[in-house]
Amino acid sequence: MKKIALIAAVALALPLVAMAQDAAKPAAKPAAKAASSSTAKAPAKKHQVTRKAAKAVEEVTPINTDTDVTLSEADLAVAQRVSVGKAQCELGADVTVTPDDKKPGFFTVSTKGAKYRMHPVESRTGAIRLEDPRAGAMWLQLGNKSMLMNQKAGLRLADECQTEAQVAFAAEMKKNPPKALFDGADGEKK
Repeated sequence: MKKIALIAAVALALPLVAMAQDAAKPAAKPAAKAASSSTAKAPAKKHQVTRKAAKAVEEVTPINTDTDVTLSEADLAVAQRVSVGKAQCELGADVTVTPDDKKPGFFTVSTKGAKYRMHPVESRTGAIRLEDPRAGAMWLQLGNKSMLMNQKAGLRLADECQTEAQVAFAAEMKKNPPKALFDGADGEKK
C-alpha cells in the first residue's frame, strides 16, 4: 500500500515540476538577455595594424602562383610583346615586370609593397593588358607608356610608367607624330 501511495504522489508531482520548470525558463531568458546586452554595449577592442607594418608584411608574403587560368595561343602571343624590367613612373614610383620562368605567359608585377600575379588578356584596342583577377589589378601597356591600376579600389597605383623601349618609342612619336584620323594619305586635312 505504501508503494502505491508513493507512486501516486510521484505521478501527481511530475506535472507540477514540469510547470515549475516552464515558469522558470522565461524568467531566466530576460536575465540572460540583460547580461548579454550589457556586455554587447562595451566596445570591442580592435587591433589596428599600421600602414608601414602592413606594407612590410606584404613585401615578404609570397604571391600565390597557383592559377586556374589556361592561356590560349593568342594570349601567349600577347605575352611575347610584354615589356619586362623596371619601368620608371611619375612621382618617383617604379614598377617591375618579371616573367615567370616556370609558367610561360605569366608575370609578376610589383611596386611599392604590392605584388601581383598577372596573365595576358586579349584587348580589342591592341594594347597589352595583364590582369590579376583575384586582386583586381591590371597592367596596361601602350607603345609609349604603361599604368598599373587596382580596379576593385578604382585607383591608379602607378601612372606614366616607361621602360627604356617605351622612352625611345615616345621620342620617335614626337619626331614623327602619327597621322590624325581625318588626315588624307598626303597629310592634308579633308
